[in-house]
Amino acid sequence: MVIDEHLGELLNTQINKELYSAYLYLTFADYYEERGLKGYANWYMVQVEEEVAHAKILRRYLLDNNYPVKMLGIEQPTMAFDSDIAPLKAGLEHEHYITSCINDCYAAAVATKDYRTMKLLDWYISEQGEEEINAEDMIKDYELFGGSPDGLFSLDTKYAARTFVAPTKAM
Repeated sequence: MVIDEHLGELLNTQINKELYSAYLYLTFADYYEERGLKGYANWYMVQVEEEVAHAKILRRYLLDNNYPVKMLGIEQPTMAFDSDIAPLKAGLEHEHYITSCINDCYAAAVATKDYRTMKLLDWYISEQGEEEINAEDMIKDYELFGGSPDGLFSLDTKYAARTFVAPTKAM
């Protein structure tokens, strides 16, 4: 199969965006680690692994379809946080952005009638739905329970239990 050049560039750029997401979530984990919230730090470290896995799936897809992969530079995250909820809100905003980027890739696949790529991107669309729900739930949990030391401790303990599960093949 030959991937349309514009679509291929969008997918290649999406690899970079997934790796940037991992880099961004590392800064979230560092923030929480420094605050002594090791459960929140763990939750974002698992998120880092997920984002790297997403990038690897796209890379493999391009290689399997004879499209050259270009590894682009990863921008440095510059966010600074003044509260424990700030990374959570930044995470939701970032997931909305990534969803819009996946939607752009999908639109390009539709425009070129690239049904195989649409099938791949169907998985990413579902995954982004889960990512947004998780981010929204973390914000709601924090707003409901994070205002007291006991509530924050309980949430931190909950997030410490999260483990990475490698995604099954996206297609």
